[in-house]
Amino acid sequence: MDPVTVIGAVAACCTTGSLVPQLQKCWQTGSVEDLSLRMLLLRGSALALWIAYGVLKPDILIIVANAISLALLLAILFFKLRSHDGEAVTSG
Repeated sequence: MDPVTVIGAVAACCTTGSLVPQLQKCWQTGSVEDLSLRMLLLRGSALALWIAYGVLKPDILIIVANAISLALLLAILFFKLRSHDGEAVTSG
């Protein structure tokens, strides 16, 4: 593996791995109040664009890493949206 690919792989692992602790917290506690819905939507959009870039390039590392990150982010977004639905039911 060439050095550029190694740097990309390490960066991809760090980016994807950064979502794991947040998803674990959401899963265990159900707490998502401190997460910004706008931030989640913006990051999701960015990841989708990175996937499109990887397809157009074509670069499997970019595609796979960002697809995994997007899947993790969608799981976090699920908790966030479920929390908003619960708030609307209990307060209304």
